[in-house]
Amino acid sequence: MQNKRPLITGVVLALLGILISQIREWRDFDWPTFWVQTHQIRGIHILHAIALIYIHYGLRALRWKIFLKPLKKTSWLGLVPPTVIGFTGLALLGRPGEFIRPYLIARREGLPLSSQIAVWTVERIFDLGAFTTLMVSAIFVSKGLRELSFYSKFREGGFVLMAGVAALALVLVIVAKNGNRLADWAETKLSRLRAGLGHKVAVKIREFGLGLNTIDGPWALVQLSGVSVAMWYLIALAYREVTHAYSIPELHHLTTSKVLLLMGSSMVGSMVQLPAVGGGSQVATISALSAIFNVPKESAVSCGILLWLVTFMSVTPLGLALAHRARLSLRQLSKESAEAEKASEAPATI
Repeated sequence: MQNKRPLITGVVLALLGILISQIREWRDFDWPTFWVQTHQIRGIHILHAIALIYIHYGLRALRWKIFLKPLKKTSWLGLVPPTVIGFTGLALLGRPGEFIRPYLIARREGLPLSSQIAVWTVERIFDLGAFTTLMVSAIFVSKGLRELSFYSKFREGGFVLMAGVAALALVLVIVAKNGNRLADWAETKLSRLRAGLGHKVAVKIREFGLGLNTIDGPWALVQLSGVSVAMWYLIALAYREVTHAYSIPELHHLTTSKVLLLMGSSMVGSMVQLPAVGGGSQVATISALSAIFNVPKESAVSCGILLWLVTFMSVTPLGLALAHRARLSLRQLSKESAEAEKASEAPATI
């Protein structure tokens, strides 16, 4: 273990160097201030944040159980290990680890992988809808946000989000009622543009429709929506706990409404993601802390990295322990899930 510490320290320092170099205008970055601010964080807030993140994974497993109800009766507690292992694979491997979770659940429950990829796809829609609901509520209801210099831009963004969710809801209705016909049309039309393109798009449309069919009536829709909003509210509370771990007023006094804006910045930045390093998420969070909330750059960098570690990487110790106990290799699972996903997309041969 002692031999690994220099390597771990080197990786952390390299990560810090990359993040600082990406913000070129911060040439007067004060490293001593950064280390002092990081050293003085209150550990109890970090523990609270990690606990909230772990509870959120339990709610994710519960939501998946609700999705599975029309297909198979299962235990939400039994879905926690594949959920945690799946997010560990995503944290350590990046995009190649995305399908580990649906793959493990499909294997555990004896269900087709395509059905679980369908659930995974619809799950993302609920995530987007839940976060949008919380963020738009904060923008239009919270009085604390009106003091921000960019508030008018946030209001405009809120209207755009609402329009986007409304359009998405319309797409959901169309796919739910006419999914097969839409898939057949896409397969016919798009195949003329490029070989195989029409089939791939048709498969995605059918998977999406299959995922919508896992919503077992209005009551299930209410449950899924409620769990999704609760989940994202817990993540917001975890963000707030991390910011409150710092003693400087700009971070310590951030409200949940302001934290939701910070989460939005992080989600946009997460589109640029590297395995076990992240990248875009941290830079976007750091930039938002500095530009929107006037947090000193040294504290912004410290808080941005800590938020990433707590909300994204804290799952890995438990996930690796569960994978080791089940004798599972994350890289092998990533390879198997990718191969199974490609096989499910392959055109049927006669």
